Amino acid sequence: MATDATPLVLTIEQAAHRLGIGRTLMYALVTSGEIESVTIGRLRRIPADCVTEYVHRLRQQNTQLPAAA
Repeated sequence: MATDATPLVLTIEQAAHRLGIGRTLMYALVTSGEIESVTIGRLRRIPADCVTEYVHRLRQQNTQLPAAA
């Protein structure tokens, strides 16, 4: 059975580290719903693909901005 080094879900700290942001900002993104999170028992986890989706959304928003005059 092959093992994948990338976990399916990340802690807040791991997700923040992947984005290069602080823990406080990561909590703010989760609380606002900008980044999806799941509860496993009493633990809050971020699905790894949700971090990638968030970055893709940011990139789309930046390309859709109107040109500066």
